[in-house]
Amino acid sequence: MTTQLPTIAFLGAGSMARAILTGLLQPGIEVVGGIRTTNRSAAKAAELSALDGVTAFATEEDADANRIAVHGAKIVVVAVKPAMVPELLAEIADALEPGALVVSVAAGVTVATFEALLPATVSVVRSMPNTPAVVGKAVTGISGGSRSSDADLALAVALFETVGAVLVVPEDQIDALSTISGSGPAYVFYLIEQLTATAVSKGFTPEQAAIMVNGTFLGASELLASSGEQPAELRRRVTSPNGTTERAIRELERVDLKALFDTATDAALARARELAAG
Repeated sequence: MTTQLPTIAFLGAGSMARAILTGLLQPGIEVVGGIRTTNRSAAKAAELSALDGVTAFATEEDADANRIAVHGAKIVVVAVKPAMVPELLAEIADALEPGALVVSVAAGVTVATFEALLPATVSVVRSMPNTPAVVGKAVTGISGGSRSSDADLALAVALFETVGAVLVVPEDQIDALSTISGSGPAYVFYLIEQLTATAVSKGFTPEQAAIMVNGTFLGASELLASSGEQPAELRRRVTSPNGTTERAIRELERVDLKALFDTATDAALARARELAAG
């Protein structure tokens, strides 16, 4: 089954934009009218233009690159740094196609900010993808704005489903979502890092530790995904009564991981609100 999407312009070609772009270039995805991208560097633009179906523009070569890219585009993905958003929106506002959908991947910038700087003829959707988008395993949260329709949200969902799973949430939950799925890969990597250090301290080489720990996390995740069971049930199956795993879990429970994650994600949420406030 082929997924069809209309002409898309990416403003900014950082890692997240590149990840989404990679998803769009996979078999089964057809972008009618092609993909445009902009970034500052001519060298990077040349690299992107080499991709099938992609036309790239560099602002260092053409000051109107962003305006050229959005002309006629149905979806415009704003993927520049948050501090650059107001200036960019002012630059492209009158070049946007009436009825276009502007999708933000700029962390902390509200829909209201976008809508205040863009014409009433365009709609806005805010998104929060995470880094596993690079391997097509993202979890992306999206929130509609005051002008976005169900069709706009469906279009945004189709866009982000090219790189993983999508959740539609109210905007007042998007920052909380960022503390779970947005920052979540870092929590997982941190757990892997610490368990690997423990393995090394038990006499294994770093290479052996990496095989054990990385393989265990990957295997457990794939088992969870394929089994359809809840993680608590899978944990119980590994935890024999009065066995070694039960003893280890008891120690983990002493530190109250739930409370620790509550505290950590609350801290991340507070910081997200600080950044949004400027």
